Amino acid sequence: MIEILNTAELARARDTGALVADILQTLKSRSAVGTNLLDLDRWAKEMIAAAGAQSCYVDYAPSFGRGPFGHYICTAVNDAVLHGMPHEYALRDGDLLTLDLAVSLRGIAADSAISFIVGSSPAPGDLAMIDATERALAAGIAVARPGARIGDISHAIGSVLSSAGYPINMEFGGHGIGSTMHQDPHVANDGRPDRGYRLRAGLLLALEPWVMADTDRLVTDADGWTLRSATGCRTAHSEHTIAITDSGAEILTLAR
Repeated sequence: MIEILNTAELARARDTGALVADILQTLKSRSAVGTNLLDLDRWAKEMIAAAGAQSCYVDYAPSFGRGPFGHYICTAVNDAVLHGMPHEYALRDGDLLTLDLAVSLRGIAADSAISFIVGSSPAPGDLAMIDATERALAAGIAVARPGARIGDISHAIGSVLSSAGYPINMEFGGHGIGSTMHQDPHVANDGRPDRGYRLRAGLLLALEPWVMADTDRLVTDADGWTLRSATGCRTAHSEHTIAITDSGAEILTLAR
């Protein structure tokens, strides 16, 4: 299903995006050495409820997971990159943490992810990898406009990631979003320009470049959800929900 939002729905999408961005930034500020991942999940639950919103994750049970997910935010540490299930773990200095959050407010969902270093001892390679995903995300957003195609976005993202030297996994990528969290079209993190669905004003997309330092292969934890690099290398993930407008792409989950 591909949804095209009307003016009223787009206004609600802006509210949802702002909420997601605010929660992520609040949780980032609380992600200190010693913070437990289960506390981050609890705080996310409390902030979602206080806003009168609903989690897109807690009852999420797709075919690829061992669902329902049962938590309110994805917390991926170091070699974990996607669908990181919160568990009993106290953050350490130098950990590379990814927070991925999807929320629905008044019937419209938004999805965003940020990667950052906990504490004061970042590894240069980690910072470079985070920067590459952020630059790839910006490149994808820059070409997203009415009349462009999904392949244009995928090509822009993939060009940045590959030029930075990272292998690209094609199993998971971006997606349409609207009244539900995951919709068509799929947005791969690499592709050929001028291919795929033609973008229209009113379309919402969640774009999410993610990489692993030295592999494109994933392994799944015993929890049935958390995806890690097959080699144990570090990972990074950046994501925004954008709206296609007549003048280009509007980032709905930008921190204010």
